[in-house]
Amino acid sequence: MTNQNQGIRRGALEMSAAMLMSGTIGWLVVTSGQSPLNIVFVRCVLGAATLAIVCARLGLIRRDALSWRVVGWASAGGAAIVANWVLLFAAYSRASISMATAAYNTQPFMLVALGVIVFRERITVSTVLWLVVAFVGLVFVVKVEPSVLALPGEYLEGIGLALGAALCYAVSSIITKRLAGTPPHLIALIQVTLGALMLMPFVDFHALPRTAGPWANLATLGIVNTGLMYVLLYGAIQKLPTAMTGALSFIYPVVAIVVDRIAFGQTLQWIQWIGAAMILMAAAGVNLGPALTRSKLGQAMKQGKLRRRLARGME
Repeated sequence: MTNQNQGIRRGALEMSAAMLMSGTIGWLVVTSGQSPLNIVFVRCVLGAATLAIVCARLGLIRRDALSWRVVGWASAGGAAIVANWVLLFAAYSRASISMATAAYNTQPFMLVALGVIVFRERITVSTVLWLVVAFVGLVFVVKVEPSVLALPGEYLEGIGLALGAALCYAVSSIITKRLAGTPPHLIALIQVTLGALMLMPFVDFHALPRTAGPWANLATLGIVNTGLMYVLLYGAIQKLPTAMTGALSFIYPVVAIVVDRIAFGQTLQWIQWIGAAMILMAAAGVNLGPALTRSKLGQAMKQGKLRRRLARGME
């Protein structure tokens, strides 16, 4: 196995782990009882503290690693990712968690489109078909109907916020690819530090939790679902083709449905199980498709060489 193939396989594992963590974010946000701005601020502060410890222990906080180029691109990506969090968390209470999730998960298509435009990456017909399969599965999973959490008159606003969050995520992912070779821990540290500074003037400190329960949720969101998750996520983005990154992102809504079932007792219908299977099948198709193609191509080349040798031997 070549180093490139090993990198892609490791990136796929990192991306999958990050998406598993992402599936719990909606539950942590809702049960914290905080406003989107407060949640994102605390997430950035705790995430920055966690990542600072990680970067210091790895010896990454040094002048030669913090060039103006790295800081500039990481800051731009940080602004996009913080906007993504605020918009998505605000969408939950307006369009419902289900519909906000459905709209937000159009981001893989935005990511693939930006990859074609910015990096001129080629996209195969099979990749497009797998992405379509995944999106159809997503529609089945989230069930296209407003839930009781939707507030009257704010449904379309919530959908717009979720779509804006999706675009911000795609932009952040594209910027991260510009920083290939830069430790993902350092990228994430710069981004969440910038996010905390950006949001500080808008935080309602008097409304922060007074009890341990909500703080436990916010601490998990900041330390695990930010500090650890973004190290995995950005490491994966740097290793994977854009189309594969987009396909593996569909794992997130499947996990969110399972978490809803465990935490809130939501019962899955048969169409949702079919949708979950379609999403996982599509992720596997995009992930394993190139490897299978290379394997078949290698076999064909070997067979062609064998035929030519036999033909020369018969002459």
